[in-house]
Amino acid sequence: MALRSQPTAFQARLGAELRKMRESAGMTAREAAERVGTTSAQMSHVESGRAGISAERVRQIATQYACLDEELVAELAAMATDRGKGWWEEFRGHLAHGALDLAELESRSRYMRTLQAVYIPGLLQTEEYMRALMAYGLPEPTPHHLDLLVDFRMRRQRVLERDAPPPFEAVICESALRTRVADRDVARRQLRYVLEQSERPNITVRVIPFDVDGFGGAGNSMLYAGGPVPKLDTVQLDALRMILLDAESQLVRFRSLLDKALGFALSPEESRDLIRRISAEL
Repeated sequence: MALRSQPTAFQARLGAELRKMRESAGMTAREAAERVGTTSAQMSHVESGRAGISAERVRQIATQYACLDEELVAELAAMATDRGKGWWEEFRGHLAHGALDLAELESRSRYMRTLQAVYIPGLLQTEEYMRALMAYGLPEPTPHHLDLLVDFRMRRQRVLERDAPPPFEAVICESALRTRVADRDVARRQLRYVLEQSERPNITVRVIPFDVDGFGGAGNSMLYAGGPVPKLDTVQLDALRMILLDAESQLVRFRSLLDKALGFALSPEESRDLIRRISAEL
């Protein structure tokens, strides 16, 4: 089977988890390859996500590594057999790989938590808002590319509308609610949309107001995506280039930062009241 030239984040994550398991067992790639009857080169390709692996081989490797986390092994085996092509594949070759990885991450998440200080979370943006936001960059996207970007983000939002949607908790700083990415009318409609979405049973919106004391976490915008088991959680950071983190220490850190931010946020009901007041002031 030909090697993948550009593994997806999902494929790379499976390989990375197998590498972590091997390192926890104190084995080199060469030692592990000898144990399971393959080559160190092939082992390296699997761990980098460039080569696929069967569920049976995953279980065989886990046995050799003496991994006792049966739930994790079962989920890794399921990842190995998942050959599904999501809707985002329609955009491959047209949008950055990172954008497709983010859509896949959201689609596979069991729950999502986000902290946003500058902009409305992407999954809660109106089409007008996202179009104005995406058109602002330099060089400005062509009309065709802008339509692609907007269509892609609108498609991403369907994850919150499907049957059995993942719980989504958005912690939004007041600054993001007050920033007029476009004009007053667009801003009002955007706030109205956030209010409407916050009434859905799987969506919780909480606002960190300007007048709260002690909040220094505005620079910690992030998305925390829950995996099928906690070890398969992922953090996505806002940056010029998409950054995905999955080391256990990083997951603990960003979970703690989200929990800390929640301590400064208004309740869902108080948050809706503040959003209504901001809208009335526009």
